[in-house]
Amino acid sequence: KSANPQWREQFDFHYFSDRKDMLDIEVWRKDNKKHEELLGTCQVDITALPAKQTNCLELPLEKQPGSLLMLIAVAPCTGVSISDLCVCPLGDPSERQQISHRYCIKNSFRDMKDIGFLQVKVLKAVDLLAADFSGKSDPFCVLELGNDSLQTHTVYKNLNPEWNKVFTFPIKDIHDVLEVTVFDEDGDKPPDFLGKVAIPLLSV
Repeated sequence: KSANPQWREQFDFHYFSDRKDMLDIEVWRKDNKKHEELLGTCQVDITALPAKQTNCLELPLEKQPGSLLMLIAVAPCTGVSISDLCVCPLGDPSERQQISHRYCIKNSFRDMKDIGFLQVKVLKAVDLLAADFSGKSDPFCVLELGNDSLQTHTVYKNLNPEWNKVFTFPIKDIHDVLEVTVFDEDGDKPPDFLGKVAIPLLSV
């Protein structure tokens, strides 16, 4: 019930060199759970923004009234990685030793924001739902922790996909929940939901 909403939320997008350089933003209006209406879109050219500083942007919505006020910072990616099983961060003994030193009791108050990090190995899925007419699916896996999100590649035509990827997240809140969702890639259409698990960090 507002024409001037304030969200005040922060999202971290992990920008890798092989990704698109444009950040696409959509604003939606929700009447109820079933009806949604697109209020406008805008784009930000990430490559045009100065690095290592916070940029205050007022972005007019395309072909619609209104604008978005955003703070966008492009900074080096720390604590986040996607790798194969053979080169995962905790697999290197020297790196494991550095991590143990970094989070030992003696250093626990050195950086209060550095709670730690979570390493997740996504190996495979078994007996997934067949979402295509061919009796197969094109599954990929999305991992979400707080407002951080990373995903695997798609394994096509397979109900027992193997991804064998290692994901590393920085932890910002020890009460966060790791959500792992499997989707079926469906071309230009929104992906189909195949299943989900939720793992509270406090249970790890």
